[in-house]
Amino acid sequence: MPAMRPLILAASLLLATAAQAQVPPSSAEQAAYTGVLAAAWRGDAAALAGVDAAVLRQRDGHGRTALHIATHARQHAAIRTLVRAGAELGALDADRYDAVTIAAVADDEATLALLLQLGASAALTTSRWDGTALIAAAHLGHDGVVRQLIAAGAPLDHVNNLHWTALIEAVVLGDGGARHQRSLQALLQAGASTRLADRDGRTPLQLAQARGYSAMVAALQAAGAR
Repeated sequence: MPAMRPLILAASLLLATAAQAQVPPSSAEQAAYTGVLAAAWRGDAAALAGVDAAVLRQRDGHGRTALHIATHARQHAAIRTLVRAGAELGALDADRYDAVTIAAVADDEATLALLLQLGASAALTTSRWDGTALIAAAHLGHDGVVRQLIAAGAPLDHVNNLHWTALIEAVVLGDGGARHQRSLQALLQAGASTRLADRDGRTPLQLAQARGYSAMVAALQAAGAR
């Protein structure tokens, strides 16, 4: 267990900072919105129709575009209208999150499906950790989101700047419970590498064994992990 303490501390810090980064607009921000930003939060698709592309690039104090705001608010009609008007699907906010990653972190499968249907990419490098929406979903145990992103072509073996893949994050940032187990299984079934290790050379199997996640250990071993 002592060898795992730095990993556990790093995981706790990452979870805390991720929670701070992935928040919807505050009540004060909502009250201050005008124009397209206010319409996006309210879901006023009529007010957004035909808006000039330059206006769509307007951002709030957190770097959110109208599309980011509509995604946080789960305003599907507004999202469709913004995309038809030319909103940039891959735009990043101040914390380097795109709309897909916002929906993924929120466990919002319906909004994620809409964004992907409208042409958003599941493959972007996002966040201050140079991760992906798939890595974020795996570490949170959002198994339905994980499956959607895999089907949309998300890179299975992307390594973020913590030297973790989605498979590793499902273990080290997960609780070993049912949703993290299903996320792990989805990644394994899709062909995610069990050999890629963290920066200390620990494989997903070794990490699962160290944390006592017996169901994950069994799934990894069944997939040929070492």
